[in-house]
Amino acid sequence: MADNNYPLPGFHFSVDLGGVIMNCSEVSGLDMELEEISYRDGAEQTFGTQKMSGLRKGSDVEIKKGVFADDKDYYEWFNEVAMNTPVRKDVTISLLDEEHTPVMTWKLINAWPKKISGPSLKSDGNDVAIESMTIVHEGITIE
Repeated sequence: MADNNYPLPGFHFSVDLGGVIMNCSEVSGLDMELEEISYRDGAEQTFGTQKMSGLRKGSDVEIKKGVFADDKDYYEWFNEVAMNTPVRKDVTISLLDEEHTPVMTWKLINAWPKKISGPSLKSDGNDVAIESMTIVHEGITIE
């Protein structure tokens, strides 16, 4: 059980790509924003505008993971996307506590892969091969 006196660490999480659990090293872009609308009524006596909230939007989410032998889940989903008909999935990202129980969960609604970046390969390096996927979606809910 998570202790409410301390913030949760950001290194213990899980990613579910529409039923496929991914072992990922990083998730970024879980941002939500409301567009700002400036409005001025024509009969308004003051020389100013009102600020109102507009459409909700979320940024693209990037998921990075290590390259494993015969692990082609990123590429299979990416290759299912055809012109104007992406295969949409709900992506669930869960922040876990010490007992591996989800404490906070972000759900990307109707997500599909926009971009895949392969690993950087260097003959004199000793880094792990990391690939990334950029995912677009139609909204984020927090459960």
